[in-house]
Amino acid sequence: MTAVESEEAEPATLAPALDVHRTVAQAKRSSVGTIIAASMVGTTIEFYDFYAYGTAAANYFPRVFFSDTTNPTVALLLSLVTFAVAFLARPVGSLIFGHFGDSIGRKATLVVSLMTMGIATFLIGCLPGYSTWGVFAVIALCLCRFVQGIGLGGEWSGAALVATENAPADKRALYGSFPELGAPIGFFLCNGTYVLLETFNDDAAMLAWGWRVPFLLSSLLVVVGLLVRVHMEETPAFQQAQRSQRVVKAPAVEVFRTSWKQVLQATFLVAVTYTLFYTLATWSLAWGTKSVEQGGGGLGFSTQEYMTMLMVSVCVFALFIVLSCVYADRLGRRRVITVSSVLLVVFSLTFPLLLNSSVVGVHNTFATMTFLCVGFALMGIAFGPIGALLPELFSVNVRYTGSGIGYNLAAIVGAAFVPSVATWLSSHWGVGSVGLYMGVMALCCLVAILTCHETKNVNYME
Repeated sequence: MTAVESEEAEPATLAPALDVHRTVAQAKRSSVGTIIAASMVGTTIEFYDFYAYGTAAANYFPRVFFSDTTNPTVALLLSLVTFAVAFLARPVGSLIFGHFGDSIGRKATLVVSLMTMGIATFLIGCLPGYSTWGVFAVIALCLCRFVQGIGLGGEWSGAALVATENAPADKRALYGSFPELGAPIGFFLCNGTYVLLETFNDDAAMLAWGWRVPFLLSSLLVVVGLLVRVHMEETPAFQQAQRSQRVVKAPAVEVFRTSWKQVLQATFLVAVTYTLFYTLATWSLAWGTKSVEQGGGGLGFSTQEYMTMLMVSVCVFALFIVLSCVYADRLGRRRVITVSSVLLVVFSLTFPLLLNSSVVGVHNTFATMTFLCVGFALMGIAFGPIGALLPELFSVNVRYTGSGIGYNLAAIVGAAFVPSVATWLSSHWGVGSVGLYMGVMALCCLVAILTCHETKNVNYME
């Protein structure tokens, strides 16, 4: 008997249950390895691209694209402002890709979002500098950065759904750690590339062409990501939504009509992780490697030294992502994130001492590594469960859109202007003001998680 004949022979009363069974069985053709690769590769590229831009914006773009500015601090601030452009575009991307992700499926949407951000990143590596194109070089940079943000706006939420909608019910947080692990992996790959380039090239070579290499190399990761995603299956939850005709025509309208509170909660749950990350990875890089006259903290580290320390500490980040997700599956998401928020408030009030040269001296590797390792450990605890928690706040028919909007609004609130604001605060009121800034974001996260119900046991197919 063929599959079609078998379906026709089934009693009508059993059809709904058998449809669900077939959906789950069909999705099992995507192996665990495929799920890991498909969900992790996009966020790896996402964070790789953003780290590449953040590093270049802190170290090279002030001289490549803003070389007409005589004040180094102003040039740095202008460069870091372009860093914010992609974050402003990300909610737009989440609306576009969320619409298609909730209406035509996760798979096709993720393929297009990956291509969009990959092409934009590659083009950034091809742009001429200010000395060649003048102000048009800056305009082109901002345009590419905006398109990059559009693509990135649809990436994380889709990757999180690929992981969690294929997960066993008692391991959603662990599976949700797959896209989250893209953050430290992308960071490690990007910083490793810059460290190698800095090792074998002088400053003139890095300004001439070296800064371009990480952007151009991202195309290799995009090709790998496309190959994996083209061959993956659609998630069982979305297939069931299609079969039960629960797919909505306007997911964004439905989200803001029924789930606006969850969007706000998601925004502030994630915002502190963005603030912490870009304080650790972007602002502190400039603070640790630049002199006071250049807008830094005069800590006396070279760019290569600081990037190496970041690469070591980001391994702590990866470890605590996994650990926090294991405990989020056992104890609940709410409890883990509540603890991380409280610890982040304490960290915010104490870390400025570790970055104050008048307290710890110049070139104090122990103090800086303590700051980075503790910060990234807390980042892992706060960030890990987000991969499961945010999608669990929304029903299946608006899950891509809702989690994507919340996540990408958090990028504006928590990350878009962090390097610029932190640089401005530290140059005017010292490093302690940066700690207060982070502390406020941690308190916002604490309020958000305390207003959430535990989502560990929600019915994820509804």
